[in-house]
Amino acid sequence: MATFISVPLKKSSEVDLVKPLSKFVTATYPPGEEQTEYLRAVEELNKLRKSALGRPLDKHESSLEILLRYYDQLCAIEPKFPFPELCLTFTWKDAFDKGSLFGGSVKLALASVGYEKTCVLFNVGALASQIASEQNLDNDEGLKTAAKFYQLASGAFAHIKDTVLSALNREPTMDISPETVGTLSQIMLSQAQEVFVLKATADKMKDAIVAKLANQAADYYGDAFKQCQYKENLPKEVLPVLAAKHCMMQATAELHQSALANQKKKFGEEIARLQHATELVKTAASRYDEYVNVKDLSDKINRALTAAKKDNDFIYHDRVPEVKDLEHIGKASLVKATAVQTPLSQKFSDLFEKMVPMAVQQSVSAANSRKADTVNRLIGSMREATNLCNGVLASLNLPAALEDLSGDAVPQSILEKSRAVVQQGGLQSIEQLIKDLPELLQRNREILDESLKMLDDEETTDNELRAKFNQRWSRTPSGDLYKPLRAEGNNFRSVLDKAVQADQVVRERYTAHCEMIALLCKPENELSAAIPSANPAKTLQGSEVRVLISLTKILAQLDEVKREREILEGEVKSVTFDMTTKFLTALAQDGAINEEALTASELETRYGSHTQRVQQNLRRQEELLSQIQVSHQEFSALKQSNSEANNREEVLKKLASAHDNYIEISSNIKEGTKFYNDLTEILLKFQNKCSDIVFARKTERDELLKYVIQYCSRALLVSRTQQQPQAKPQPPARPPPPNITPQAASTSAPISTPVAPSSTNPPPVAPPTGPSQAQGPPYPTYQALCMQQSIAQFSNLVS
Repeated sequence: MATFISVPLKKSSEVDLVKPLSKFVTATYPPGEEQTEYLRAVEELNKLRKSALGRPLDKHESSLEILLRYYDQLCAIEPKFPFPELCLTFTWKDAFDKGSLFGGSVKLALASVGYEKTCVLFNVGALASQIASEQNLDNDEGLKTAAKFYQLASGAFAHIKDTVLSALNREPTMDISPETVGTLSQIMLSQAQEVFVLKATADKMKDAIVAKLANQAADYYGDAFKQCQYKENLPKEVLPVLAAKHCMMQATAELHQSALANQKKKFGEEIARLQHATELVKTAASRYDEYVNVKDLSDKINRALTAAKKDNDFIYHDRVPEVKDLEHIGKASLVKATAVQTPLSQKFSDLFEKMVPMAVQQSVSAANSRKADTVNRLIGSMREATNLCNGVLASLNLPAALEDLSGDAVPQSILEKSRAVVQQGGLQSIEQLIKDLPELLQRNREILDESLKMLDDEETTDNELRAKFNQRWSRTPSGDLYKPLRAEGNNFRSVLDKAVQADQVVRERYTAHCEMIALLCKPENELSAAIPSANPAKTLQGSEVRVLISLTKILAQLDEVKREREILEGEVKSVTFDMTTKFLTALAQDGAINEEALTASELETRYGSHTQRVQQNLRRQEELLSQIQVSHQEFSALKQSNSEANNREEVLKKLASAHDNYIEISSNIKEGTKFYNDLTEILLKFQNKCSDIVFARKTERDELLKYVIQYCSRALLVSRTQQQPQAKPQPPARPPPPNITPQAASTSAPISTPVAPSSTNPPPVAPPTGPSQAQGPPYPTYQALCMQQSIAQFSNLVS
């Protein structure tokens, strides 16, 4: 009957998915089977993209299946990878642009997986339209297949119309603009309805049904024609084909409605409808004969009209009414745009099925942070209680006072503390750790400074080019793009400043206790000589023995409390805590994750009993310390006291305190060393992130700079050409609009197919606004650009 419209495929530049995705996998997942599996999946994804986009596709369902699988995979991995941070730039050409004398075809590069999905879905619709157009419509199977794929194409274009602006956050190229894809969706739906008209005719269905189907098809084609008749971005054959098909579908509807009138013995109405159909076919033949073949339909209508007139002239003599007085033909639609619901492919298998979405990863990270806070709070309260206990005992010279009844020998507890300090390396180990801290700090500062300097240098260059080219430098300012990274860098700098303050506190404590720590490290004979002697205590009396036994018993109980805390600390550290399954379930059921509530509930379940035990332990220590202080006062009152004894006891207190401070200082410095080493890894990842985005911005800058220079050069050439008087060519005549009946209802949205520019000097295109993420250069929508500025201004810009 007429030529069916198919849509050309968009072409994409090659993209290496392996490097950025593999870098994320290795940085996020530890070496092992899981990491290896994901790296293998990245390779498969890269191969899948090459199969779907890196080669010409046959007009066959197997080629469409590859596109569907790649689209499904993009939808599956979008929530699992932080694509805005990966700086993956996808470049696509306008499907309908053929290039121009002054430059290549229109294209757009964006660092957005949503853009990639949109373009792939466009190709799904385009290839589906091509497959449908290749079907043999002379058999039932070909008709069913064509209708199926036209509806699939219509659904794909309609989905793009609804999502493209939110997916790109900027002005798209004309082929994927809402107006273009909306019209393409309407055209595909019209063609699917026409296929059903052909099938109904082939199946010899009732004339009333065929008439309604054809009238609906005419209505659809009329809507499509209205949407695109004032657009100049379409292929030149689209508009006349739509107009011709509108006329032919109306004529078909009138032909079958005339047969229905004959059956009802309304012979005048039959002739009026056939005459109207004849006029419609003549209009299509005279205006659009280059695009459609109406001979078969015309012959069928002419034969029916001749027979009807003959019978009416010789037999019925029925009055022939005016066309405007005829009853409207009803409508019946059998088509519907296929909704885009993933997975589109029945053979789809997610390559990253085991990888959790980013929303879950972020929630797990936040939950782990809350878990760490809980663990640190519990462990911190226990360690603080231990330090308090040690401080109280040291101030009371316990248990050394109970062991030092002779006044000459070194108490056993002091000897044990001395051996513990020596075994851990003594002063030398602490001094070496303290010496290493500034180097670790400086290394982290240098990494951070270098990372931020990369951003500063690139931003300076961007600002200079923006000042030079003004509005033509239409990409997102680097200052806006780098705000999140700078905030992250400032946070790291604040962390380092606080770490420096903590280091200073540790050094001051070390300086205050280093002399007594050094004394603890000496051999027993030197240690004994350094401790003042005291007169031997008198023989213990009954009351003194009672107090001594009471203090010893309480100290034993306090040691038991401290050992219980060590066990508790180990249990708290060993609690397993994985919220992944709960978060995945919540995301699947509710579509969102209430991380705070879910984590709080799980923390109470996992750590509630430990919290109670810690509180009981702390209360027990408080009671024992109170008892010790009372008993020690009684013991001190009974002891024989003199200046030598007081001096000796003071030294023993300092030695006990030096041991406790040595343990705490050593622990603090080791934690500080681990902190700096861990921070180094984090800062290196931050540096890589800065390096990647700066590299992407430099690549984008070079492409945009090249385009701006070409743009100015073309405009300069156009300006010079305009100075020479020449006859302005007239644009080709546009086909007149079809005769659309009043009952035609408007459906669907705007369209866009490939078309050559119709004027010599199209208006300049306003530079599009850039998105908030790293993106490619905003190429113009049309290839023929001009600017009404002076030659001198353009010369300055080019220079």
